[in-house]
Amino acid sequence: MSIDPELTAKTRNRYNRIAGLYDISEAPIERLLYAPWRKRLWAGVKGPEVLEIGVGTGKNMRYYPDGVNVTAIDLSEGMLSRARRLAKTLGLDVDLRQMDAQKLDFPADSFDTVVATFVFCSVPDPVIGLKELGRVCKPDGEIRLIEHMRARSEALGVLMDAANPLVVRTMGPNINRRTVENVTKAGLEIERVEDLSVQGIFKLIIAKPADH
Repeated sequence: MSIDPELTAKTRNRYNRIAGLYDISEAPIERLLYAPWRKRLWAGVKGPEVLEIGVGTGKNMRYYPDGVNVTAIDLSEGMLSRARRLAKTLGLDVDLRQMDAQKLDFPADSFDTVVATFVFCSVPDPVIGLKELGRVCKPDGEIRLIEHMRARSEALGVLMDAANPLVVRTMGPNINRRTVENVTKAGLEIERVEDLSVQGIFKLIIAKPADH
């Protein structure tokens, strides 16, 4: 597998375009659903060295645990500029870097925990990105994900497949990814998968890195 630079550039440009409206557009669902899930996910994060993939505008920053060193990356400059402002407002010392999840600029075994929320619906090649998570996570570390994906129901899944091209063009994410299967394809060892919503569209995934 190899990274598609054209698709990666399209993804970056898409999120740069929507960065200014991103928080506003997601405010209702963030308040009702995402915020409690984020809080729960981060409550289990152990350090000292933590990597957040796809920091976006910084929605997870309020849930960073005390006593950890967080490095957070994002593909989009527009998203990162907003994350930097929020980190300053919250008084957080976060190492924010522009970086592609498909090609992480970190040595192997760098982090105790790697976290991503609603990210691998957008990474151009999710399997390549997930392999990178396994590479940079310490052998005894943990990978913690919250992701949305294709519904279990085949009928609903077919509708999501049909709607996906429009959603990607207008909003960014793919709504029909099979992320649990992609985690396995990446060679990661799944410890737990938990449905967070009906039809398993939203899931909590806890995994360990592959042997490397």
